[in-house]
Amino acid sequence: MTKSNTKITRQTKAKGNPELVETIHLAKKNKGWHRVAEILSYPRRKRPEMNLDEISIRAKGSMVLIPGKVLSQGELDKKIKVVAFNFSKTAKEKLEKAKIEYSNIITEIKKNPDAKGIEILE
Repeated sequence: MTKSNTKITRQTKAKGNPELVETIHLAKKNKGWHRVAEILSYPRRKRPEMNLDEISIRAKGSMVLIPGKVLSQGELDKKIKVVAFNFSKTAKEKLEKAKIEYSNIITEIKKNPDAKGIEILE
């Protein structure tokens, strides 16, 4: 069941992180990103955290989105683009070392408002 924009807005009012609020606001305005807005409006403990090795196993396409945090355990052996709300410091270092492109969700919404070619890993 999907959340309505009203419910997402109500849940967003409780958020203290201005970057998170802006991300949710941009995501809910674009139809292809609505699911991301839903997930980000959940409490932090319900947002997915994913290790690099799990991303490597589950990724099917050339661009994956984690609507939570990317953690550093394991290695990413595929040449894919990783988009997430947040990255651990060590995960960023591993991605840079492996020359794997990564970005945050706000940047990707602005580049790709229709969410074409993005696989959401929950």
